[in-house]
Amino acid sequence: MQSPLSPTANMLQSLIKLLRPHQYIKNGFVFLGVVFAHEWGDAGTVLAASLAFLAFSAVASAVYVLNDIVDVEADRRHPTKCQRPIASGAIAVPTAWVIFVIAVAVALALAALVSTWVIALIMIYLVLNVAYSWSLKHIVILDVFSIAAGFMLRILAGTLGLGIEPSQWLLLCGLMLTLFLGFAKRRAELADARVERSDNGEGARRVLDDYSVSLLDQFIAISAACTVLAYGLYTVSTETIALHGTDGLIYTLPFVIYGIFRYLFLLHVRGGGNDTSRDLMTDRHLLATVALWLVVTFAVLA
Repeated sequence: MQSPLSPTANMLQSLIKLLRPHQYIKNGFVFLGVVFAHEWGDAGTVLAASLAFLAFSAVASAVYVLNDIVDVEADRRHPTKCQRPIASGAIAVPTAWVIFVIAVAVALALAALVSTWVIALIMIYLVLNVAYSWSLKHIVILDVFSIAAGFMLRILAGTLGLGIEPSQWLLLCGLMLTLFLGFAKRRAELADARVERSDNGEGARRVLDDYSVSLLDQFIAISAACTVLAYGLYTVSTETIALHGTDGLIYTLPFVIYGIFRYLFLLHVRGGGNDTSRDLMTDRHLLATVALWLVVTFAVLA
């Protein structure tokens, strides 16, 4: 028989659950500029990118805390979200506000070690997510574009923030990929909301009333196709070949296509899509695909 956790262990467990560190993998977007600008051999640039990664991880945790504070009443009525630390009462709202302020302060302190650009981007990210929590997440289509904008800020932090000129191709591919993931998330939430309505007559998110399965499937198909097309064109463009001195990036395209198809399979067959980070970390096929894409990309660029 397992012994109950001590109050300190319980608090630590609730804090980790509140900060959602498994989501930090999304902040890996800040390293894209380092990879595609051939800067991985510069220790100073890699260190700066790592600090920017940590800064975005801290501010992302602050945003998760803020969202849970704003949604606390709705979460308490939700069949699964009621177990979140604030909704369940494991962490009091005043304590959550203190955690939010500390996380923001840590993010800004880390950003200050990199550049004023990163400080500005962190602040824009925070303002964007405050607007998202209070308003934008209730506006159809704009809600997903707001999520995608957060990823664009990560890419800019890993380029402009480090003194690297951002590639238009990188921004385009990043935008289309994050729109694809955002609409897939709404598709998964819509499926969950239908189950919740049948169980208790309540919806989970107001904006889902403005979406339909057929509409989201169209958005997903368009953004997935644009992701593959944009990345494919990037790999064969004369600008890319001249920059990297090779036309071999085309060999990384199959991994991108397979990864998108696998994610669609998880979304439609395995009930995935709600949590991209968890899907990536728990699906061996996605993990292997990302790992192979990284290996082949480094091999080609090196």
